[in-house]
Amino acid sequence: MIEVTLKQIQEWIDCEIDEQFLNQSIAGVTIDSRQIDSKMLFIPFKGENVDGHKFVKQALNDGAGASFYQKGETIDETITGPIIWVDDTLSALQQLAQAYLRYVNPHVIAVTGSNGKTTTKDMIESVLKPQFKVKKTLGNYNNEIGMPLTILQLDHDTEISILEMGMSGFHEIELLSKIAEPDIAVITNIGESHMQDLGSREGIAQAKFEITLGLKNEGLFIYDGDEPLLKPHVDQLKNVKLTSVGLNDDNTYVCKINDFATEGIVFSINESEQYVLPILGTHNMKNAAIAIAVGKRLNLDYETIYHNLKQVKLTGMRMEQHVTDEGLVVINDAYNASPTSMKAAIDTLANMTGRKILILGDVLELGQDSKKMHQQVGNYLANKGIDVLLTYGTEASYIYETGQNLVTQAVHYDDKSQLINYISDIAQQDDKILIKGSRGMKLEEVVDALI
Repeated sequence: MIEVTLKQIQEWIDCEIDEQFLNQSIAGVTIDSRQIDSKMLFIPFKGENVDGHKFVKQALNDGAGASFYQKGETIDETITGPIIWVDDTLSALQQLAQAYLRYVNPHVIAVTGSNGKTTTKDMIESVLKPQFKVKKTLGNYNNEIGMPLTILQLDHDTEISILEMGMSGFHEIELLSKIAEPDIAVITNIGESHMQDLGSREGIAQAKFEITLGLKNEGLFIYDGDEPLLKPHVDQLKNVKLTSVGLNDDNTYVCKINDFATEGIVFSINESEQYVLPILGTHNMKNAAIAIAVGKRLNLDYETIYHNLKQVKLTGMRMEQHVTDEGLVVINDAYNASPTSMKAAIDTLANMTGRKILILGDVLELGQDSKKMHQQVGNYLANKGIDVLLTYGTEASYIYETGQNLVTQAVHYDDKSQLINYISDIAQQDDKILIKGSRGMKLEEVVDALI
């Protein structure tokens, strides 16, 4: 956050500040009193277990420029530094982020989807960064606290802000979209994540579509045109421009794989423009097409987009390849999983040469349909040419149950160390080993053991 005065803060949000402090300034924001730098604004939250207000005095003593304080909370009378009194510290953070974003005024690109949010965000950054000053959401700062904090890290000369938006229920993305007021809104796809909270894929589509509620008039909405659940929502949109990406011929950008390689893919858009993507997976072709659409919207030419996309690097544990000293190719896709992304991973492995070994863990948060969805992943292995299937976890046992007769060899494990010992024993040169599961399964431990 660039330096602003408390008088500006007072003009931006609903708050009360003692007049003697209005000419003082702040630079930067934190919610962690252990990370105070000079002039930072400290924002305390009242949680179930810890009340951040008890750290306000220390934050000011450590050099904070000011602190929010929630009205009605008891305050230590010995505090002498600048206090910004607000009705609710979280709402005030969100108001501040919205006002600051308007003040910096970058082009805002908002990205959501069941799978591929971070990958698409990385690709958009890669396409734009050589020509623009770009800042994107870091890590998983994509919720009602993280996204405002991301916004408040923007510099005065930031030209593009790429904001990832996550959710677990209805109205969460609506809030984020109305804070961000994007120029471009993106839905990568509709999967099954958060099924237990939203009840159905239709519910997930409705919740994701909330990203359009803050979209500026004449803004651009880019979406997965192969997903029928989005069509009824798209048909109701007014005063925005539409771009669909996908494999079907009725999309704005029709994507087609031209060639597979160990290190990535070659694909075309509308049979006229060809691109090289140094990342595995047909599903990543659609994510790349979104980044291409963004680049074109911002007037980049084909040669520039081609060159920039060819340099893309993804955040870790997303189709991340390692070649070991023994000649194994280990593909770490263990950051997260859904049934849809598991099927995409199966397709990716199926198109590779050498012995194909698939290691799958539980997909979490699927609710009452979890068993059926894991069984569907197992059934998807039919005619894919997978040589070895190894599964780990309670729910993944259903993948094993339906998939064991569709591969050459299959073993299920409830103990991760036993799985690690087994794969370490059987792995040999030129094997392609793809590892995927939900974050909570920590399958990167299998990757670490192999590499």
